[in-house]
Amino acid sequence: MKSKPIFISGIGTGVGKTVASAILVEKLKSDYWKPIQSGDLDHSDTDAVKKLVSNKISKFHPEAYRLSQPFSPHKAAHLDGIRINIDAITLPQTENTLIIEGAGGLMVPLNEKDLMIDLIQKIDAELVLVISHYLGSINHSLLSIELLMQRNIPIKGLIINGNPDPYSEDILLHYKNINLIGRVQQYGQLDAEAVRAAATGLSFF
Repeated sequence: MKSKPIFISGIGTGVGKTVASAILVEKLKSDYWKPIQSGDLDHSDTDAVKKLVSNKISKFHPEAYRLSQPFSPHKAAHLDGIRINIDAITLPQTENTLIIEGAGGLMVPLNEKDLMIDLIQKIDAELVLVISHYLGSINHSLLSIELLMQRNIPIKGLIINGNPDPYSEDILLHYKNINLIGRVQQYGQLDAEAVRAAATGLSFF
């Protein structure tokens, strides 16, 4: 039976989804897809992951929407004169495991009524939640976990980006018995070699 796609989301913007996605793609030798890219079209997240992945199996699928402005998808789409239609977003054809990177967090708006979490439900994906520790991150993390459970979206586990914080992690991992997939350090010079090394440290099942 073909595995479900794995959606990479975060508790906010800038918590390390792209780096985590690259490490998971390398770990699983999976395909990669970012459905919606907002801004940085010449240096997209797909371009970044492609440079960090060194295996010869992974394929990188084109975005469903490439928006020119670096804003929330609903705003960027409006400025480009289009409307994001989640019914028009279909999974790429592949027999490989598919890693899907979201934009921002779960409640990011895609249009006037649909949110990122609605897209996750539509494509029937399992979810990996990327977190980093900062003042307020426990609240953001638990809210994300609660919402995923309310929507019956399977949580594959957490990836923690940055320095450890035992106080936060004890709450997050035991609150609903969430699995820890692994840790990602804040790399000074991130390259394919560092990604390969980080991939060996992930416990993925």
